[in-house]
Amino acid sequence: MRGAAGAQLRPEETLAVDIPSTPALVLNLDAAEANIGRMAALAAANGCGLRPHAKAHKSPDLARRQIAAGAVGITTATAEEALAFAAEGIDDILVANQVAVPEKMGALARAARELRITVAVDDEENVRDLAARATAAGSVVGVLVEVDIGMGRCGVRHPGDAANLALLAADLPGLMPRGVMGYEGHCIDDPDPVSRRRRTEAAVGRLSEAVAALESCGLPAEVVSAGGTGTADITSGLAPVTEIQAGSYVLMDVYHQLTTAAFAVALTVRATVISRHGDLIVVDAGRKALGGDLALPQLAGIAGETAFVHEEHSGYHVEPGRMRVGDQVSIVVGYAPTAVNLHGAYHVVAGGTVVDRWDVRGRYW
Repeated sequence: MRGAAGAQLRPEETLAVDIPSTPALVLNLDAAEANIGRMAALAAANGCGLRPHAKAHKSPDLARRQIAAGAVGITTATAEEALAFAAEGIDDILVANQVAVPEKMGALARAARELRITVAVDDEENVRDLAARATAAGSVVGVLVEVDIGMGRCGVRHPGDAANLALLAADLPGLMPRGVMGYEGHCIDDPDPVSRRRRTEAAVGRLSEAVAALESCGLPAEVVSAGGTGTADITSGLAPVTEIQAGSYVLMDVYHQLTTAAFAVALTVRATVISRHGDLIVVDAGRKALGGDLALPQLAGIAGETAFVHEEHSGYHVEPGRMRVGDQVSIVVGYAPTAVNLHGAYHVVAGGTVVDRWDVRGRYW
């Protein structure tokens, strides 16, 4: 099986830029800033806050641009990300995941002395542990009760459980219940827009039930957080959602282009052709540089098909004679957050020229 075709992906400005050493992570800053503005405008038009998920880009430089464009803060997936961004001056951070490692709970609690830190919870013992860490640090940590709205992953399963956890957090020193969150990730890659909307509305309906349960206990939900790149246009307009966590829109990839083609590809991996046989070119970027989940990588700006992705190599069928050994190509990754996490830095391109190098921050300790 030859895999996915790349001809439909529009060429990006980064294609003309040669990078001294490959494989290299390349950010088209002009495209990224256009994407930032587009999502900010979408959220504002629907009267919804935007708290971009920084797990996608792991870049304080991009986070600052998102906040300057109107984002209310950022979302992270891990304590490592949250602390890395806090060290760079980002002062309103949601960790949209449960944190159960004592060292990481303590570090977040200490950061909360100076910053607004909010953490997702779905377990009574974890709530008590987090409260103890915050009390010991002399801080207040916000909590959002996560509700499973269809992913079957983390999150309480019943609205009453959400209310009970919020009440517990309200009674414990060191914690501040701020509302609820859910993630309709099971809807994001539905290629049928009618089905995607119907499923997203049903998922957010489950979040609404949790909000009602909190309100019945006298705990209004200040924050109702949900949303991803593929459903942002829907979720941002649904009550009772107050903010969305979409993140990959700033970079884009093959996976998200299936449902969110209005955003430009700003992230590519630059690679060098190291072997050529007939219509097959082999490049020096494989799973260790591109990732390998959710969708196959595709050549950018060159008609071709993905043949394989191995550990250190990937192969593409192109027009015979189209490329030579030593030529560079740009590759649109299958899933941007995974690819970014494999690299130490971005080569930042603006106006067709490499203008900077930005570190990738917040990888695991």
